[in-house]
Amino acid sequence: MEVRAHSFPKSEKLCSKTAISALMAKGHWSGTAHLRFCRLTNGAEINRVMFSVPKKLFKRAVKRNLLKRRLREAYRLNKEMLGGLSCMDLMFVYNSPEIADFACLQEEMREILRRCGNK
Repeated sequence: MEVRAHSFPKSEKLCSKTAISALMAKGHWSGTAHLRFCRLTNGAEINRVMFSVPKKLFKRAVKRNLLKRRLREAYRLNKEMLGGLSCMDLMFVYNSPEIADFACLQEEMREILRRCGNK
C-alpha cells in the first residue's frame, strides 16, 4: 500500500489499547515548551501516532479539538522528517495551559520529529 507524503490515513493512527499501554510502560518520554511526547520502536512497517489534550487543562471540547486539529496538521505536514529508518509509535500530549498558535506548534513538531528521526 502506497501512502502519499502529506496524508494521514487510519493505518497511521495509534488506536490499539495494547499498543498504547506498551508505549506508556516502555516508551521514552521527552518534551518541549508546549508538548510532551513518548516514543517506542514498534514491529510494524509504519509510524503510528496519537494526540491527546487533557481535559484538566481545557474544560471545553472546542478548545481541545482545536489543539488536536493543529497537532495533527503539524504532524501531517512534517512527518517525512522521521524518515523510514525505524518505525515507531508516538504519543503527543499537549502540556501548556495557554493555546499555542499553529506556527509555534509546527516548529515544536519539527524539533520533535528531528529528534526522533536522528535516533
